[in-house]
Amino acid sequence: MDRNQVSVKILSAKVARKMRWSDIAAKMGKSKEWTTAALLGQMSLDEHQAEIAQNLFSLTAEETAWLQIVPYKGSLPTAVPTDPLIYRWYEIVNVYGTTIKELIHEEFGDGIMSAIDFSMDITREPDPKGDRVKVVLSGKFLPYKSY
Repeated sequence: MDRNQVSVKILSAKVARKMRWSDIAAKMGKSKEWTTAALLGQMSLDEHQAEIAQNLFSLTAEETAWLQIVPYKGSLPTAVPTDPLIYRWYEIVNVYGTTIKELIHEEFGDGIMSAIDFSMDITREPDPKGDRVKVVLSGKFLPYKSY
């Protein structure tokens, strides 16, 4: 048993029970973005959240324990993603990464945007030419320290 096997079981139960991430998140009291990342193995759950997941997905005690262990982060199997949707994010960073870096440094100085003190919101934006995906990323700015 490992964390990946637990995620596979969760996905299988989600599909079989026709569940939506937003409904699962509501039961866990967290955002759909965080909940999805957690149940796909990228975040650890506290005991209460793990118990909710155990009930939702009929997990064993061992599988529930795996949800509470700090995971090895990074979910992509290759350096350059092959899934078309994920590849577009890679493309965005490849094309606009230096622009994003330049503009963040100009506004905030030398540092990084945290992926730890971070939030994400994904919504549908109606548009007559075809609905749009709206993604808002918000991370705390962390300046490099002088010493």
